[in-house]
Amino acid sequence: MTAALPGTGRVLPHVALSQHAPDRHGAHRTDDAWLDERWADPTTRVLVIAGARVRPVEGRITWVSPEEAPEGLRLLLGERDGVQHFAVIVEPAEAPGDKDEWVVLRSIVQSLADADLVDAPMVLHAIGMAEWHWSTRHCPRCGGDLEPRQAGHVLHCTSCGKDQFPRSDPAVIMVVTDGEPGSAEERALMGRSPLWPRGRFSTLAGFVEPGETMEDAVRREVREETGVVVGEVTYFGSQPWPLPASLMVGFVARATMTEIDVDGSEIEEAQWFTREEMRTEAESGRLVLPGGVSISRSLIESWYGGSLPGQW
Repeated sequence: MTAALPGTGRVLPHVALSQHAPDRHGAHRTDDAWLDERWADPTTRVLVIAGARVRPVEGRITWVSPEEAPEGLRLLLGERDGVQHFAVIVEPAEAPGDKDEWVVLRSIVQSLADADLVDAPMVLHAIGMAEWHWSTRHCPRCGGDLEPRQAGHVLHCTSCGKDQFPRSDPAVIMVVTDGEPGSAEERALMGRSPLWPRGRFSTLAGFVEPGETMEDAVRREVREETGVVVGEVTYFGSQPWPLPASLMVGFVARATMTEIDVDGSEIEEAQWFTREEMRTEAESGRLVLPGGVSISRSLIESWYGGSLPGQW
C-alpha cells in the first residue's frame, strides 16, 4: 500500500493521523526517579483529560506545563523532538473550567488541524488509556481494587495480584470491489447504517470474533451485512481508533458473488458504485462519504485513485 494518493503526493488521510509516532519510553515506566525528573522539566508538555474528554481551545488540542496541570493520574506518553509528554487524568467533577468545555475526542478528531496531527499519536494514546481507566474500575477476575503502576500502563489488583493491561479491540474495515481492477467497469461496495441520513455511505466494518482471522472476519462481516460473497482479501493498512478502544485494520476485498441482500440491522442499504458514478453522485451531493482522517476515507480514495468531494 502506498502512503499517498496516486498522482497527488498527498498523504492518505489515516496515515496523516499516525505518521509522527513518538518514542514511548516503555523501559522507563518503572523508573520513578526518571519520571519525576521529566515531570519537573518545565519544557514537558501535559494533556489534561477529564474522564475521557479533552478541552480544546478554538478547536485545537491544548497542552500545558506540569506546573499548570492539576493533580491526577499521570500517564507517560513519550518523547518527540526532545520534549517529554504526559497526560493527567482527573475526575470530571474536579476538572477545571466549565463542564461544557470538555468534549469527546470523536467530535473533533475529523477536523484536527495540521499542527494537531503532529501530536495525534500521543493524543490517541492518552484517550485510549483514559477510556481504559474509566471503564476498568475493579479487577475482572476477583472484583478487587486496582492500583495504577508503570506510569499508568498497568492496573494491579491489590487482592489477587493479577495485572490488567490496556486493550484494543481489533476491527476490520474494507472496501469491497468487483470487476477488472482499474477498469471503468470496476465497482466498489458502499453501505449505509439505518442510523444515518439518506445519501450517507461508507465502507463496511465489523469486529473480529475470538478464534477468527482478520481475513475471515472481512468475509463474514461482508456476507452477514450485505449478502455479498468475498474471496481474496488483501491487507491495506491500520489506524488506532481508541473511541473507545478499537484498532481499525483495513483491507481490500474482491467479491465473487455480487448480489446484495442487506441484513436491515447493521446495514439498511448497500450499493455498487463505479468510479464515475461515485464522483458524479458525490459532486451532486447525493452521495456523502466519510471524511477527515478516517481510514475509511483512505480506502475509498485509494481505490478511486484521487480526492473526492462530499464528506461528513
